[in-house]
Amino acid sequence: MKHFINSNFKEQHASSVPLERSDHSAMRGSDMAVSELLTLNAGKASRPRRDARYRVMKTMFDVTLAGAALVLLSPLFLVIATIIKLTSPGPVMFRQDRYGLNGEVFSIYKFRTMSQDDGDLSGVTQTVKDDPRVTAIGRFLRSTSFDELPQLINIVKREMSVVGPRPHVPGMLANGILYEEFDARYMDRHRVLPGLTGLAQVKGFRGETNTEHSARMRLNYDLEYIRRQSIRLDLRITINTFWKEFFRGSGY
Repeated sequence: MKHFINSNFKEQHASSVPLERSDHSAMRGSDMAVSELLTLNAGKASRPRRDARYRVMKTMFDVTLAGAALVLLSPLFLVIATIIKLTSPGPVMFRQDRYGLNGEVFSIYKFRTMSQDDGDLSGVTQTVKDDPRVTAIGRFLRSTSFDELPQLINIVKREMSVVGPRPHVPGMLANGILYEEFDARYMDRHRVLPGLTGLAQVKGFRGETNTEHSARMRLNYDLEYIRRQSIRLDLRITINTFWKEFFRGSGY
C-alpha cells in the first residue's frame, strides 16, 4: 500500500497554509492567542525525541499503564461485551486499518458502537453528532470513550502509545479533501507511535475535521506534541483525559 510519507522525513512545512482571518474572528481571545502561537510554530521542525533514556521511560510508562489497566478493567470489558452482544447482532469488537509509526498501517481494536449493517469499515465517513448509525449502548460508549479501551491491547503490542497523535484511517478527509493534500505536514505526525489520547484531544480538537479550522488545529496540536515530548507532558495529558473523556463525556 502506498504510504504518503518521505523516507527521510524532510520538512514539508513550506506549503502549509496559515489560518484564515475569518477563522480568527470566530474565536475567543484566548483561543486566538493559542491559534496564532501554533501557527507561528507550524514552520518549526517536528522531530521526535530519540534519546535512549526517554525512549526507555516512554516504553515503561506505556506497557506498565496499559497492562495494569487491562487487568483492572477486565470486569468492565466483560460487562460491555455482554451488553453489546445482547442489544445488537454482530461482533463485540471490530478492527480497522489506521496509520501507525512511519505511516505503516496496523489494525486498531475498538468496541463496536454502530449497527453491523451501517458501520463503515474504512472509517473515512466520520461520525457526527446524533449519528443514526450509532446504537444505544454505542452512544454511551462513545460519550465516555469506553469504546477506545480495547486499544490498550495495541499499546501492549507496541503498535500504539498511551499518548501521541490519534491514529487516523488512510484516506481521512480534512475540510473535504485528503489530509495529505490539505496540509503537506500531515505525515510528519506519524513520526511517533499513535496514542490512545493526545494533546489535540485534551485541547478539544477531536471528532470531525470538516472545517479548515478544526482540521488545521488538530494537526498543529499533534505536531506541537512531538516538539514538546516528555514523560511529564504524557502524565498531564493522561490525567486530563481521564477527567474530560471518561467522567465528563465529551465524545460522540
